[in-house]
Amino acid sequence: MSSDVNYTSSKVHVPGNRKFDTTWVLSLFGTAVGAGVLFLPINAGMGGFWPLVALAVIVGPMTWLAHRGLARFVLSSRNPGSDITEVVEEHFGAKAGILITLLYFCAIYPILLIYGVGITNTIDSLMVNQLGMASPPRVILSIVLIVALMAVMLTSERVMLKITELMVYPLVGILLFLSLYLIPHWNTAALSQVPTALDFTTTMWLTIPVLVFAFNHSPAISSFALSQRREYGNQADEKASQTLRKTSTILLAFVMLFVFSCVLSVTPADLMAAKQQNISMLSFLANKFDNPLISIFGPLVAILAISSSFFGHYLGAREGLHGLVKKIARHNGKRFDDRKLNKAIALFFLLSLWLVATLNPSILGMIESLGGPIIAMILFIMPMYAIHKIPALAKFRGKVSNIFVTVMGLVAISGLIASFF
Repeated sequence: MSSDVNYTSSKVHVPGNRKFDTTWVLSLFGTAVGAGVLFLPINAGMGGFWPLVALAVIVGPMTWLAHRGLARFVLSSRNPGSDITEVVEEHFGAKAGILITLLYFCAIYPILLIYGVGITNTIDSLMVNQLGMASPPRVILSIVLIVALMAVMLTSERVMLKITELMVYPLVGILLFLSLYLIPHWNTAALSQVPTALDFTTTMWLTIPVLVFAFNHSPAISSFALSQRREYGNQADEKASQTLRKTSTILLAFVMLFVFSCVLSVTPADLMAAKQQNISMLSFLANKFDNPLISIFGPLVAILAISSSFFGHYLGAREGLHGLVKKIARHNGKRFDDRKLNKAIALFFLLSLWLVATLNPSILGMIESLGGPIIAMILFIMPMYAIHKIPALAKFRGKVSNIFVTVMGLVAISGLIASFF
């Protein structure tokens, strides 16, 4: 955090871990673990077991250090209340601020649309296949679900964090249960597949982006950093780093255990079949083992994962659009009342999410992939560039971790671009 910040708090000297910190760990975990976790074993395991081991070693530090850099960037502002869109303008100027804020919004908003479609499809499938009900009109089902999710976001931050916490506990529990439940089905088929050095390197290169964005919780980082500053004042950077390290550790432990357990329960041919069928890992396992228990837990994991991740991405998308509108208005000599602007943004999200969830387009996966390089630039490259250029972040220069984050960011971006071809 910048030494220029003269912000004090009576809570600066709070020692150790508190309920506040645990709640944010769970909220950030929930933001990262979306419905994509159900496809992660397929996408990450396709390249073989041994590259996956190597990736598991580096993805934890990569996740922690990148998100820590973004949090430090937000905390570098002279104004304690500045979110990421305002910090960008403060450090890089008005025009660059508008451009980066636009990219920030464009990277997060499509994922929010995907979750609107995803929660509608998941609930509809649950009602039809598990509960034996008739499929309800999609236009009604989608608006009910989206209103319910947005109602949580329109409450206070404390209420939102509490509801996310209540969702993440069973999500973690089910992931752990399924990981342990599959252990008797482990086999050595994946271990016997030893790639060549070229295949190993290529697999690492193309799979790093998959794991990076499976662990991505950057949409909630700005709100998280501001919350840390309100709670801990001048100790916000240290406390944020601790919380982010715990979040990355939990993500690594639970998500990678689930990935490894799934990969070891099937053969490489099974993973290829699941990829071709375009179904989630739990759906494939339920079919393979003819297990109704997995069929029940699959939709439940999807509902919890989509809902908790929706909240974090809504924070980022709302922040991005709010900052973008205010920047453009200020650039044109106009001003908006914050209360009216927030209502307009909420209405825009409600109507756009409802429309897309009702239409159920098939191109959303492509949109998510195209947003990937932008997220990598904002999460990995921009904070490292800021550390190199901005006086307020000068104390973080000269660290080996900065080189590591920059290199991994470039690898992730190039891997994403290469995957298109």
